[in-house]
This record gives sequence, structure tokens and C-alpha cells, in this order.
Amino acid sequence: MEIRNAFGLTKVKHVIAVSSCKGGVGKSTVAAGFARSLCRQGFKTGLLDADIHGPSVPTLFNLTSGVKVHSNEFRMIVPVESQGLKLMSFGFLLGDAPAVMRGPIVTRYIQQIMLQTDWGELDYLIVDMPPGTGDVQLTITQSARLTGAVIVTTRQTLSLVDVARGILMFEKVSVPILGVVDNMAYFVCGSCQTKHYLSGDQHALEKRFGVKTLVEIPLIADLALEPYMDQGARAMLDAVQAQAQAKQQLPEVSFDAEHIHLKFPDGRQVQVKNRDLRLNCMCALCVNELTGQKLIAPAQIRPDIAPKEIVALGNYALSITWNDGHSSGIYPYTMFH
Repeated sequence: MEIRNAFGLTKVKHVIAVSSCKGGVGKSTVAAGFARSLCRQGFKTGLLDADIHGPSVPTLFNLTSGVKVHSNEFRMIVPVESQGLKLMSFGFLLGDAPAVMRGPIVTRYIQQIMLQTDWGELDYLIVDMPPGTGDVQLTITQSARLTGAVIVTTRQTLSLVDVARGILMFEKVSVPILGVVDNMAYFVCGSCQTKHYLSGDQHALEKRFGVKTLVEIPLIADLALEPYMDQGARAMLDAVQAQAQAKQQLPEVSFDAEHIHLKFPDGRQVQVKNRDLRLNCMCALCVNELTGQKLIAPAQIRPDIAPKEIVALGNYALSITWNDGHSSGIYPYTMFH
């Protein structure tokens, strides 16, 4: 299917997906917060709630009753407006009734509210993606030209396999990862104002996946979230602007029976032994997520270990399929310095 901005998206400059691999991590709150922040900064902004089974926009914007959706003379759906922000959600059409439907029907409804809504001229359309990495998510990436994706996770539910799966899904359809939102990352002591991280290293996400953390959101009341949403939205805009420049700085990658070679545009050349890189894989199959202990020993690495395929993941990492069958690792370029 051709990736294009069609119908209602023709005048939308940037479409950004906000995604998570698990439910309950605050994805919809972040999507709504980023959209509100962009609107406050003067950008023409829309928010699409693409979670058919669990729409959140009506609740987040206190629009659970009295909202009537209608079409214009061009038979396009007219979005609901709230404080200058254009909104569309299946929840506006469904009300309180449960959405009980099969996958193909869900896909059709998502395409309808995305492509047949009269968004008009927008600088940014934020898409609140349904959780997961299945057919519905792929349909969205194939129905519109996405500028990039933001992945939301929490330390309480952090699964390296699931986060990696989300990154790989977007890269498979050539959607750049703009960064990660680390939600409910820490709390601040009321007495000494010290940050206490709930789990793991403060920089664990960047170290393991090579992607930028746009913002760390603490455990606080929703009413106090606005400064963090503004910070995250600004970082997201910076990431959008940095995409073109970053592509010019990517290395040429090659490999042989012994090494992986990286040649950077500035002339720097780096080579890493295949065995060393395979042994230092940080995926959940090779490292215990809770303790950080390695689950693979040097003796388990075959003597002739070598890549079968290497795929660049945006401007931050490589995905390597090894000749021992292992393919779930993500190797940030920072590992090669």
C-alpha cells in the first residue's frame, strides 16, 4: 500500500504517532499533553484518538456527553474543537457503548476517522496509537506519511523485548523514532527534594536502545504535569528538526567474518569484533532486566559468530541478525565508540 497523506491529511504538515507496547503506561495522557502544549505554543494542532477499543480523548478533555459529530458539505467528518485544538475519537461516535468488533472492521474505522476527517491546515497531528504492534498499528503507519513516532513507557512495566519490538515495528515501515517518554520515572522527596528513580539506571533507555529520552515525567498529580509536557513537546520538535541533519551523519556499515566496520562522514573509522558485540548484546534474552546480570557466557558464543544481516535503525542504532539465529538485539552507535 502506498504511504501518502490523503483526503483529510492533505494540509497536515507533520503526523506524529505516540505509541506504547503495553496498555496503562500513560500513553494517552502524554499524547493529549503534547497536543495541548503544541497548541499553547501557537501551532495549529490536531489530536486523533486511534484506540478504537479504549478511546481516551473524550474523558481527557471532559467531552463525555453532549458532543455531536457531523459531516460537512464534502461528506468529511468535522473534528470537535477544544480550546483551539482539533479532536477526533471513535468515542465521540460510540458514546458509552463497548466497541465489540473484529480486526478488519477496526482497521476500516481507524482509516475513516483519520483520512475522512476534515483536519484542515495543521502544523502537527498527534496520533494516539492503540497499544501493541499488530495489524492495526501497521495500518496506521501505511495510511499516512508519519513524520516520526514517540514511544511511551514506564519503569514499572518496562520490558526490553516489548520496547524493542515497538522500535523495530516503526523502523520496518521507515518511521523514524523521535524519542522515548519515560513516564512515572521517579518521585521527589517532600523533605529533601531529592529525585528517587523507581527502577534501574536513570539513563537505561538511552544506553540500551540509543534513542533519546524526550522527558522523564515524575509521579505527580495530573494538574502539575504541564511543565513536563511542554518540555517533552519541545524536545519532540527538536527531534523532528534534527532528522534531516542526522541522516547526513550516519556511517557506512559493512561486515566480514571477523569484524563490523563503521565509516563516518567525518572520516572516522571504527571496527568491532563480531564476538565482542554479540557477547555485549543488551536484549532481554541476553541480560536480566531486573539485575543487569548477563545471561549469556563467552563459551556459548560460537567461534565463527558473524552477522547475516545488518539493518540501520533510524539515526541511532543497528539491528543485527546473527548466524546463530539471534536477532532481538538493538546496538546503539554509542556502543561502537
